[in-house]
Amino acid sequence: MNRLTRAALPLVGLAVALTGCSAPAATPAPAGTGSDTASGTVTITHQQGTAEVPRNPAKVVVLDFAALDTLDALDLEDRVVGTAEATLPDSLDEYAGTARVGTAQEPDLEAIAQLDPDAIIISGRSAPKYAELNQVAPTIDLTSDNAKPIESLTTSAQALGDLFDVRAQVDEELAELNATIEDAKKSVPADANALILLTSGGKVSAFGPGARFGGLIHDLLGVPAAAADLEAAQHGQAISFEFIAETNPQTLFVVDRDAAIGQQGAAAEQVLDNPLVARTDAWKNDKVTYLDGADWYLIGFGLDSTERMVEAVKDAVA
Repeated sequence: MNRLTRAALPLVGLAVALTGCSAPAATPAPAGTGSDTASGTVTITHQQGTAEVPRNPAKVVVLDFAALDTLDALDLEDRVVGTAEATLPDSLDEYAGTARVGTAQEPDLEAIAQLDPDAIIISGRSAPKYAELNQVAPTIDLTSDNAKPIESLTTSAQALGDLFDVRAQVDEELAELNATIEDAKKSVPADANALILLTSGGKVSAFGPGARFGGLIHDLLGVPAAAADLEAAQHGQAISFEFIAETNPQTLFVVDRDAAIGQQGAAAEQVLDNPLVARTDAWKNDKVTYLDGADWYLIGFGLDSTERMVEAVKDAVA
């Protein structure tokens, strides 16, 4: 894939203004079915309706990191004229000089209007502002379903492919990604269960099947869940260190939220370095993987980021 060879590059979860996370699971709309009209526009179906946009738009404001990642993979970075205020992760640092238009949660409508974009691309963080943004320019909501990451990515990427008239390229990229996923599935041992943790402010929450992170690790790649009945809350189910010890996972996947959003606090390794976690097979066998917060917490399911996430899980369980 054009840019997926960068999957091995290290990413750094730097300070960001986006202190929230993606919206709760939403059912994806049909893949962006574009219908060209006599006026040279394309109609994109998305989570909150449809948007009629100039086909292959010259200027878009992007308030969603996953969409930005996908546009980057498609070599469409020159179309992005505005992004949310953030210190971007390494994989998206070429957008550091792009105009900032408020945060994803609180976009600056006046600043966006001054850029005169052909379209605005949003997701869960900005979804509540859809109606206001749609008055400024046609707005496309690409909110994803955490429990169905590849279905959501396919829907979003194909919508962007229709928008920019590069659908064939998108379908080729998706085919390569699906091949990577199938290869990763073959590396998953049937008896190697895992527990997914998020650390924040010294506290720990866990994610199971159908939840954020779990949708990719458990449901898509087939890594058995050490705890299958966890609440599928957006920030996971709050748990204790005793719970981790009693669950005794063979593998631990850990996302450090504080590091991802640039907040000060004890690093995930410090938070988990205690006698209770040390009892687990994962800790004793050095099977603790600290996932890249930029990909897993900030960006989510873009064309490039998803391949990096799949490869990270494959490397951890192989």
